[in-house]
Amino acid sequence: MINRVGIAAGVLAALTALAACSSSKNGSGGDETSTPAGSSSASTTAAAASGPTCSTGTLNAEGSTAQANAMTEWINGYTAACSGAKVNYNPTGSGDGVSAFNAGQVDFAGSDSALDPAKGEVAAAQKRCGSAPLDLPMVVGPIAIAYKLNGVDKVTLTPELIAKIFLGKITTWDDAAIKAQNSGASLPSTKISVVYRSDSSGTTQNFEKYLAATDPTDFTAEPSKDNAAQVFAGQGKAKSQGVAQGISSTEGAIGYDEFSYAVQAGLSTASIDNGGGVVELSKDTASAAAGAATVTGTGDDLTLKLDYATKTPGAYPIVLVTYEIVCTKYGDSAKGTFVKNFLNYTANGGQEKLAGLGYAPLPSELQAKVNASVAKIS
Repeated sequence: MINRVGIAAGVLAALTALAACSSSKNGSGGDETSTPAGSSSASTTAAAASGPTCSTGTLNAEGSTAQANAMTEWINGYTAACSGAKVNYNPTGSGDGVSAFNAGQVDFAGSDSALDPAKGEVAAAQKRCGSAPLDLPMVVGPIAIAYKLNGVDKVTLTPELIAKIFLGKITTWDDAAIKAQNSGASLPSTKISVVYRSDSSGTTQNFEKYLAATDPTDFTAEPSKDNAAQVFAGQGKAKSQGVAQGISSTEGAIGYDEFSYAVQAGLSTASIDNGGGVVELSKDTASAAAGAATVTGTGDDLTLKLDYATKTPGAYPIVLVTYEIVCTKYGDSAKGTFVKNFLNYTANGGQEKLAGLGYAPLPSELQAKVNASVAKIS
């Protein structure tokens, strides 16, 4: 099946906001005293119950476009509660975010893939931090197979169909293989136009991991943030918003994009059958898949292994998790406290704001682990 979704509110841009809570400021641009809005206690429990623990100064971050809409919502919520707190998030893409963090240019990064030790990213982050870097899962973002096809609002695809479409082996919507999976559907002979990410993208890497896990016969490339132009047919568009716009402007187009952008653009999204039955994309089916992930990180690092080949009924298999990449201990302790306070908000009250934006909240067991790791930041 497929889900035709309405346009959700959200703003994509470099995100900056400022509004109202009580705390005192020091010259470092960080947090000298932190107080939960509406509470005299600075404990995590009180903050979650009474509002965020407020910091003053400025945090700068960049990275994943997948979480940009979530970050807009979170920044607005945090700074509306905390006067003197300013948080900037620049959605440049996961690869650029990691590079900027490791170069010490931002206080934390958003990435749809955890730091990769094989590429030297963990070592670089360790050097930048002077302490252990942490990958903290914060946003569950289903990857939608979004399309524009007038008159067709219900399509089910299998891993093999998805791989063949994106590799250019299936080129029209009335191909016999698609029709066989969608008996009774009136599929036109419209040409399929594939849209992929042209920039360094954790979304691309996660999508390719799905294809590699579920159809290794057709998809033989090594999953990467940077190889979409070499492996996929069609045209590339920069960032999540560009993919959504590319699909919206082309009849017969199909692409992989975060669900929140498909929601914003009013695009149709295909249901997926991994072999355990047809699963429609929703916050609940995406959260079910994230709940089945296993933690492979050590210590307070929460790197996850997703089961892309899951056949669990009701679990939408193509999901990504956006991590906030942080230092365990910052050279500027006020900065570290600000990072901790902001992420404590995003991991708790901020999760309640995600469903209406096309994301899924953290499963409760994972949320508890995130809270424990955030508490260690200083």
